[in-house]
Amino acid sequence: MDNKLLLIILDGVPWRNFRRLFGNLEGWVDSGDARVWKIRSVLPSISASCYASIHTGVSPAEHGCTGNGNVFRLSQPDVFSEVRKGGGITGAVTHSFWSEFFNRHPFDLARDIEYDEPDSKTICHGRFHTMTAAGKDNQMTPCDLDLFASLTNLCQRFGLNYGVLHTCTLDSMGHRFFHDSPQMDHACHVMDEMLAPFIPKWRAAGYEVIVTADHGQDDRGHHGGRAELQQDSALYYFGPAKGPAEDTLIDQLQLAPTILSRLGARVPETMRAGSFLS
Repeated sequence: MDNKLLLIILDGVPWRNFRRLFGNLEGWVDSGDARVWKIRSVLPSISASCYASIHTGVSPAEHGCTGNGNVFRLSQPDVFSEVRKGGGITGAVTHSFWSEFFNRHPFDLARDIEYDEPDSKTICHGRFHTMTAAGKDNQMTPCDLDLFASLTNLCQRFGLNYGVLHTCTLDSMGHRFFHDSPQMDHACHVMDEMLAPFIPKWRAAGYEVIVTADHGQDDRGHHGGRAELQQDSALYYFGPAKGPAEDTLIDQLQLAPTILSRLGARVPETMRAGSFLS
């Protein structure tokens, strides 16, 4: 496998906050270096359910994860497994739920917080965080600059074909301060500024890059339901592929088959949504 792609998931960012507050990403859209579309999450628009759907390409009604309290080893083919079958190297810098969904459940802190398993059938190189004890008064999220650096480190050390990064900072901030607040404006600005220097480095290293969110969040800091603020987010694409018209609404179930298609891996029959890039 020669193609390379990185998926960056900024947890809990609604469409309007991406388009209003991420000046670097929007600047690349203006310059033509990136394209942006609206993407709609599955239902429920809950983090764990969305993570599972992003990588399996099937809905929560099919894979069975109904929320953050219902995490288990998924049975469907996923992006990691299909990249590995195609000979690619995979990596993840994410919440521990990703390791449980796609590698081992339950999550063993000492064994699974960090691993390098080059013969794995799913995740070859994993760096995880748990956010244990997180709450309104105790955010418990790692520094995003450190996470971006960790993903870059895995790319440089192990030559990843596919890597995913997931950070909960903005979701946690939204639950604390809601999405129409000075604190949220600042948090989005800081995230955009931390992320921006890495995108040219990843592109120079030969990676296509997708930046998106798992779901949105409404004015009261809630998500899980059907409201546009809860479901709709943005998807930014950096790379040479052709995409649909700018007013196209992308279904979250299209992400997995799109990633596999760009990498040249087989798209399993369970991923019934079509790729949005060609």
